[in-house]
Amino acid sequence: MQVLPSRARLSAIPVLLTASLPLNQSRSNVPKPPSTIDLSHLTLGLTGSVDLVVGTEHTAPSIGSGLVPVLATPVMINLIEAAALAAVEHLLPGGYQSLGIHLNVRHFAATPIGMRVRATAELTAVDRRTLTFRVEARDEREAIGDGTHQRVVVNVARFDERVQSKLANRN
Repeated sequence: MQVLPSRARLSAIPVLLTASLPLNQSRSNVPKPPSTIDLSHLTLGLTGSVDLVVGTEHTAPSIGSGLVPVLATPVMINLIEAAALAAVEHLLPGGYQSLGIHLNVRHFAATPIGMRVRATAELTAVDRRTLTFRVEARDEREAIGDGTHQRVVVNVARFDERVQSKLANRN
């Protein structure tokens, strides 16, 4: 994955997040995919990583999470999620993607503007559709964060149907 140069690009993880249908096709005409998915090819130990050079737009004051101009914790978390995506997303069948469902991370060292950060994720468990990763973030000098992250594999079309239904049924 390339260095993410701006807050706008950092917040938009580079994967397809929703499915779109041709204008002449209604959601009810979309065939239902099978309810199970074979993830046996996702082997433990798969790894992904992403790099970022910390810019002003990645600091706590710029995103509203603090006053000290160092790498913001939400940005580190975004990098961790992007590293997990880099590990497995390209191996998922067409029409499927993973969504983050749980993070348990520590951010224990500050990284100044201009320093490179690398986040890594290693697949440690696959339990049906739930993927578990051991994650770490390091700058040029030391580890800055670590923990675990879980993602669930979803069918994009079915997920989109549920989201659209939620919008249609709001009061």
